[in-house]
Amino acid sequence: MATDSLEVWMRGPLAGIAPLLQPVAHALLQVQEEVHAVTKDFRDKDLWTKPGGVASVGFHLQHMAGVLDRLFTYARGSMLTSEQLGALKREGEASTLTVSDLLSAFDHQVERAIDQLKSTPETVLLEPRGIGRKQIPTNVLGLLFHAAEHTQRHNGQLLVTVKWMREGS
Repeated sequence: MATDSLEVWMRGPLAGIAPLLQPVAHALLQVQEEVHAVTKDFRDKDLWTKPGGVASVGFHLQHMAGVLDRLFTYARGSMLTSEQLGALKREGEASTLTVSDLLSAFDHQVERAIDQLKSTPETVLLEPRGIGRKQIPTNVLGLLFHAAEHTQRHNGQLLVTVKWMREGS
């Protein structure tokens, strides 16, 4: 069996990433593959459609990139910038962005996340971190795990929305 037909986690460890962070990296790379596959030939004009009132494909693509950016920022121990906060407010707003634009932005965030995972030693995983202005307590591992989990959750919603839109058109 060719390894590229296996899910990412079944292909083995990723070079340069600590063992305890392998599941985060595997999850993000799996989502990246699935997002590209499901949006192949997806029409730009349908990006902001909300079938049945659910979130649009465009929202999910923007939000997944944004979640990675924000949660990995907190994992570094930094606060969000005004640019990040502005991007959060604009998530899901209809725009002239294309599927290709949104995929490129998501790919960029996955690449940044993988680079950050490579530079994150296991010894810092339980270091405390705060979320937002209220500094809601968590730790590095919690943030990285939630980034992967939240991205997967929106990927699942994206997959269903795309399928629903394709079968309904």
